Amino acid sequence: MDVSLTAAHWVYLGGIIVILGTMLMRKNIVVPAVIGTFLTAFVFSDSLVTGLASIFNASLVAARELFNIFLIISLVTAMLGALRQMGADRLMVAPFRRVMRGGTSSFIVLAVVTYTISLFFWPTPAVPLIGAVLIPVAIRAGLPPMAVGMAIAICGQGMALSSDYIIKVAPGLSAKSAGVDPDVVADRALVMSLIVGLTALLIAYFTQRRHMRRPAPELLTDWESRAESDFGKPGGSAPEGDSMPTGGGTSNRRPAEAATTVTTGAAATTSPTTTTVLAEPVTASARQVIDETFKSIRAAKTFAVLVPTAYLAFIVYLMVGKFTDLVPDLKGGDAAAMVGGIAALILFAAAATNDKKGFLETTSEHLIDGLVFAFKAMGIVIPIAGFFFIGNGDFSAAILGLPADATGPTLLFDLVNAAQSHLPQNAFVTSFGILAIGMIAGLEGSGFTGLPLTGSLAGALGPAVGMDPATLAAIGQMGNIWSGGGTLVAWSSLIAVAGFARVPVLELARKCFVPVVSGLILSTALSVLIF
Repeated sequence: MDVSLTAAHWVYLGGIIVILGTMLMRKNIVVPAVIGTFLTAFVFSDSLVTGLASIFNASLVAARELFNIFLIISLVTAMLGALRQMGADRLMVAPFRRVMRGGTSSFIVLAVVTYTISLFFWPTPAVPLIGAVLIPVAIRAGLPPMAVGMAIAICGQGMALSSDYIIKVAPGLSAKSAGVDPDVVADRALVMSLIVGLTALLIAYFTQRRHMRRPAPELLTDWESRAESDFGKPGGSAPEGDSMPTGGGTSNRRPAEAATTVTTGAAATTSPTTTTVLAEPVTASARQVIDETFKSIRAAKTFAVLVPTAYLAFIVYLMVGKFTDLVPDLKGGDAAAMVGGIAALILFAAAATNDKKGFLETTSEHLIDGLVFAFKAMGIVIPIAGFFFIGNGDFSAAILGLPADATGPTLLFDLVNAAQSHLPQNAFVTSFGILAIGMIAGLEGSGFTGLPLTGSLAGALGPAVGMDPATLAAIGQMGNIWSGGGTLVAWSSLIAVAGFARVPVLELARKCFVPVVSGLILSTALSVLIF
């Protein structure tokens, strides 16, 4: 089909090229995206008013389409804040420390725990949690710091985030631009992420295996003595023992230790190990402290069991619904809504447990913190998505201020159709091209801002080469997030991983390059053959 290209098409193409060039220069692409939106709308409508209004309309349309994503991030982050306040977040991973007795077992436990937590809560809260609780144990068990950083980055920022199978932010962005079912993109991205991740983990393990050492306390001492200024600010490390964290400002001593400092009676007695003040008012006060300590520990233990159990039950429900007819199969945003609903109820319960009298206020504070985090983490996507939405016929009419029943221009699809005769009609070439574009788009360091671009290209190129656009969208998603989410780009969240592991971030990115790229190549090739 012949496509007649107008000046607006060429302006839009120029905007895409500028955005890709800006990404390659490792600069922020918000300004080019906004200017590209304005110029495209202005040239298309020949109206300055429409051009200016499109800047606002594009972000408004993008925000309306993506707000469900922001909301679920907010609820999950708020829930984690309430759990962190009582210490339940640490207790959720504490049992794994008992099996970390060597380098290999520590590598496996770090990988499994990081992937599990990141899949449900994203890597952002997972990295500090693991850094505080599990990394010191892994170091003492003989795992080298570089292997620690590689395991966490590959499983968290890479494997879990690239599929985003539970929260489904990434599949939602990719599918929205490609015009396909988010669940199909999520399913295929999960398979691809596992292929990439397991390949990268195997390569990382065998390259680091020769550096593993016998368990020794001196390893932890040497690691802790590393200068913080060399590697960024590391996270706080948990003690080697199993002392229970408590919330509400109570002491971190065990209840038994607190109880030995006070006895009942009428006088003061001194012993070599403790001084007991035998005054009745002090005894009553101490007993209250002990009671509060026990309550805090019980609450933390309860929620440390409740949260994984609740989400495990949800996963079982999803699997039963997908493979049987016993329960309804959750489609579209229903699964994400369930995750948000569970997070909200746990948030309310945890806030009420932490602060019975003021839990209404503290719940609001946690929600505000969650919303702030969500917009800090994802807010930059809105104007960028707005630019790519203006090239999509499903959204361009609203952005350009056309009547509700009008059909908007399909600028990106027109450009792809016009170039079809010049493009190789080969599924492998197209797939690896989408992967390369995704990796380039990820250079800006977030992993999400390029998803509207690769999603739109997948929707346009898929039919031309006889491939399912959902598969191409998932391939582009792999390139975006494995590159910019925090495995290959040193100016991404990989900085946090390197800081907690206390290794140079540039060296960590270099070590991850061969394992990750090898996994991406294998995953892309298999995807063309399988799907």
